Amino acid sequence: MRKLSDRTSIYLFAVLALLMTAVPCSAHVGSTDVFFDGQAGPYRLLVTVRPPAMIPGIAQVEVRSDALGVQSIHAVPLYIVGEGSKYPPAPDALQQSKDDPQLFTGQLWIMGSGSWQVRLEVTGAQGTGNVAVPVPAFATRTLPMQKTLGAFLFAVMAILVAAFVSIFAAGGREGFLDPGQKPGRAQSLRGRAVMGVSGILLITILFLGNTWWNAEASTQASNMIYKAPPLAASFNAPGQLALRIGESKWHSRRDQTVMTALIPDHGHLMHLFLVRVPQMDRFYHLHPRRTDDQLFTQQLPALPAGHYQIFADIVRASGFPDTMIAEIDLPEVPSGVSSGDDSQAAAPALPGSLQPTNTSTLSSNSRMIWEHDSNSIRAGKPLWFRFRVEDQQGKPAVDLEPYMGMAGHAEFLSFDRSVFAHVHPEGSVAMAALALANPSSEKPDAMANMAHMSSKVSFPYGFPKPGDYRMFIQVKRAGQVQTGVFDVKVEP
Repeated sequence: MRKLSDRTSIYLFAVLALLMTAVPCSAHVGSTDVFFDGQAGPYRLLVTVRPPAMIPGIAQVEVRSDALGVQSIHAVPLYIVGEGSKYPPAPDALQQSKDDPQLFTGQLWIMGSGSWQVRLEVTGAQGTGNVAVPVPAFATRTLPMQKTLGAFLFAVMAILVAAFVSIFAAGGREGFLDPGQKPGRAQSLRGRAVMGVSGILLITILFLGNTWWNAEASTQASNMIYKAPPLAASFNAPGQLALRIGESKWHSRRDQTVMTALIPDHGHLMHLFLVRVPQMDRFYHLHPRRTDDQLFTQQLPALPAGHYQIFADIVRASGFPDTMIAEIDLPEVPSGVSSGDDSQAAAPALPGSLQPTNTSTLSSNSRMIWEHDSNSIRAGKPLWFRFRVEDQQGKPAVDLEPYMGMAGHAEFLSFDRSVFAHVHPEGSVAMAALALANPSSEKPDAMANMAHMSSKVSFPYGFPKPGDYRMFIQVKRAGQVQTGVFDVKVEP
C-alpha cells in the first residue's frame, strides 16, 4: 500500500483544519451576578450568586454573615413559580471558611433557564432563619471546545481520512490484479485517480457535515442564549416618548419559568432611564404609562437635544427581570416638569481622562460623600457602596425620606455603556421577584434599611469587569429627589 504524496497530505490537512475551525460568538450586555443584603431571621447576610454562563450549569454561591454566631448554612435552588417551585431537591451545605468563619461558599446546579431562587436556611446561636434570593438564570454564551481535545479529535479524524483514502487508492490500484502480480503504470494511474476522487468525496462529506452541524448549533444557540426583547423608541410631538416592546421567542418558549406578563416593581411596570451620550451629562429616571399591551408612553420633562441611551427595566410575572436597551435622537423639549416618582439630574460631561470623585454637590449647596478607603476598586468582588448626605453646614442631613419605598436607588453605568445595573439597598434583585420568592411569613422586611434611615445609604454591588464607570446615587429629601454623581475606575 503506497503512502500519500507529501503535497496531497499537506493539502488534505489544511482543508480539514479549515473545516474544523469554528469560533463560537456570543455577546451579553449587563451585569449577571446577583447581590442581596437582607435578613434570614435574626441573621443579616450579604449574598452573592454568580449564575452559570451555560444552562445547565453550576452557580457559585457566597454568603457572608455580618456577625459571628452562624454555625451552618444550607442552600437549595428551585424555580420561583410553577411546578418546579413545589418540589425542592435536598439542600446542599455551604462550606464555612477556615480563615473567615463569617464566610460560607458553595456550588449549586441550575438545570434550566428561568426565574430561580436560592433558598438559604441559616442555623446559629440565635436559632434558625430562612430567606430566598431571586436568581434569573439564562445562557449568555456557548463554550468552545478545549484545545487539547480539539487537537486530539482532529488528529484522529486526519488519520481516519488518510487511512480511508489509502485503502481506496490501494483497491483501485491492485483490486483487479492476480495474486503476486505487480501493478503497472496504468494501475498506478488508476490508483491515484481513485485516491483523488475518494479524497474529494470525503472532504465534501466532512464539509457538508460541518455545515449541518454549524447550522444546528446556531439554531440551538439562538434558542438557548438569552436576548432581551427588542425595544422600539419614537418621539411624538409635543414631548412624548413612545416605547414598544417587541416579541421575544426566548421568553415565549418559556411560558412556565419566565412568562411574558408584567408585574409592578415597587409601584411601576417600567423603570425608564435616559442618559444623554456620549457626555453622560443628563440623567432621567422616569416611569412610563402602559397604553397598550406592549406600548408605553412617557411625557418627557424639559430636556436638551441630543443622542440618548435608553435602559428600560421590567419584571415578568415569574419574577424574571429584563433590561431592554435602545437609542434615540431627541430634539429639545423646552417645557415639562418631573412629577410623581420621576426625577432628573445634570452632571459634568465625561472627562477626557478619568478623575475619580468622592464628593458630589446636590441642590441647595448640600453634598453627597462616597465613604470608601483608598484601596483600588476591583472587578468581580462584592463591595459595599456607602454614601453620606450632608446639609449646607456640613452636618448630617436629617430630612431623607423613602424614594419609592426605599432608602435610595443607585445606577451603575460603564463609560462604554456595556454595563448597566439598577441597584437598591437590598441589592440587585428586583423587589417584585423578592416578594414572590418570600411569600407570607417568610417575606424579608424590604424596609429593614429604612428603620435605621439617617443621613446614610448603602448598596451592595460588584463590577462585572474592569473599566471606567459613572454612578448615579438617588435619595429623596423633603419631597425632592436628588442625585449624586461619582466616577470610578475599576481595576482587573
